[in-house]
Amino acid sequence: MAELRQRAAVEMEATIDSIGDDLLHNILSRLPALACANAACVNRSWNLIITSLLSLPNLSSALSINPSLQDAVNEAVDKVLSKPVRPQFAIASIGPTFSLQQAHQLITGNLGSRIPIITLISQGIFGCNAVNDEFEEVQWKFIENDEAHPDHGNENHGVLLTVGFFPGLKVSLIPLLSKTQGTQALMIDELVRNIRECSSSVSGSASPVAILLFSDHETDMKPVLQKLDYAFCPETVIVGEGGSQFLYQGEAAVNHCNDTEYSSAAVALSFLRDTGNPPGVGETQFHVVLAPGIAQIGPTYKAVAVKERPRDFSTWLTAKREAQVESLDGLTMLDQIYDEFGGDLYCSALYTGVSKRRKCSIGKERASWIYLQEFHEVLRGDEEYLYVNGVGIRSGDSFQFYLANANATRDSCNNASNNLTCLKRDLDHQNAGRSTSNNVNSKKKSVFGCIMFSCCGRGEFFLQPILDCSPFMENFPGITFSGTFSAAEIARGDLSPYGPVSEEHSSLRCCLHVYSTVYLIMSYTPASPST
Repeated sequence: MAELRQRAAVEMEATIDSIGDDLLHNILSRLPALACANAACVNRSWNLIITSLLSLPNLSSALSINPSLQDAVNEAVDKVLSKPVRPQFAIASIGPTFSLQQAHQLITGNLGSRIPIITLISQGIFGCNAVNDEFEEVQWKFIENDEAHPDHGNENHGVLLTVGFFPGLKVSLIPLLSKTQGTQALMIDELVRNIRECSSSVSGSASPVAILLFSDHETDMKPVLQKLDYAFCPETVIVGEGGSQFLYQGEAAVNHCNDTEYSSAAVALSFLRDTGNPPGVGETQFHVVLAPGIAQIGPTYKAVAVKERPRDFSTWLTAKREAQVESLDGLTMLDQIYDEFGGDLYCSALYTGVSKRRKCSIGKERASWIYLQEFHEVLRGDEEYLYVNGVGIRSGDSFQFYLANANATRDSCNNASNNLTCLKRDLDHQNAGRSTSNNVNSKKKSVFGCIMFSCCGRGEFFLQPILDCSPFMENFPGITFSGTFSAAEIARGDLSPYGPVSEEHSSLRCCLHVYSTVYLIMSYTPASPST
């Protein structure tokens, strides 16, 4: 009997081996992540095929709107792990009805403690539904008095889970800490030094390939982004969202939610080029497309009298128009803009885009000049001052008004579509010049995913849902695509997405945006046969 069983096992193994590597590859590629990991232990042939599968670029995302937190997490986790994947990181966005602490525990319990995981409460989510595979958009309704609107709590549930594996890169999670004792201060220099040290140890370069930033609603990200833009090389991509509650886990990162000395003001996912890769590993690249939702209007002004009000985080100022001597109060400036633009201005969000020249340094390094533009929301104007949100404006800074409206939003969406079409065309052109082999697809440079951050206020300008999603979905159908609605959008770059830029403003940098959408696209270039 024992001999018969042994013979049957040998015949079965021979039968499996006889189906060929291509068919076996096809079969194994359909296994869920856990089953795939177990199958890698069967024999050397299976292990090689599964190792190859797990080395491919992968961005997997799933959304669940199940009102049960446990069920929503299970649905999302089961979906993202329904195919072979070896996650390097995970980002989970949840609705405000759910407990952030419980959601984080459930997600880390499913994915383990070895990878960086960020769990946050966002303004809304969109992506592929884990149950029916349909693309869905959910924006939360935040009500100040929940007791007066008990039904809204039932609508504010949902989970979006995104996991990824990016060949050729390592992922590190580094928090931005804030001192809670004495004078509160963001430890920005320490964040920069930690990222530099981590990147240098992995890649030999002090600048990472990309940084994904997530901040809480109380953190002023303007000084943070000033230093990050200054500290890292121009090729480092910096994107993300602000205004979220979050928890995180990382290899050396500790949550400081119950710390009496420090709190976590933001957290950075750093993607580092891994110089220790074995031969044959290709290159993961990031591409950023920004779609602003505000348009420049009116003349240029120069700030004259400036009063900062740190207590209520605002600035009072007077200004004068270029080539004029007379100082203008807030009411006069707004009247000039109203006269030019018309009555619709009263129903739209108005901002000042302030051009700033500042000295910047990290620690004891020698300071250098930086040139940047930052947006400040206009609160009101009277016969004394123009009142704007935020601080950091100085006398002599020049500014223009920017208006958020439907035309600017739709135009930026169309421009984003054109930019993504150009990216697709460029990839096709590069692929046409690459050498071919028997397996042509394995040699093509391709887009494998996109994460989008969109302002929660842009939707009011659209007459149809998911309009901001269309540029990517139409250009790259079937590719993993998901994202969140946010209160502030981070994207490092210049002012070119806002329209024609004068020579005077060509050196200005802008990292924090309003009423905008940011597309972070990931592509992969396989290693050449000789590599």
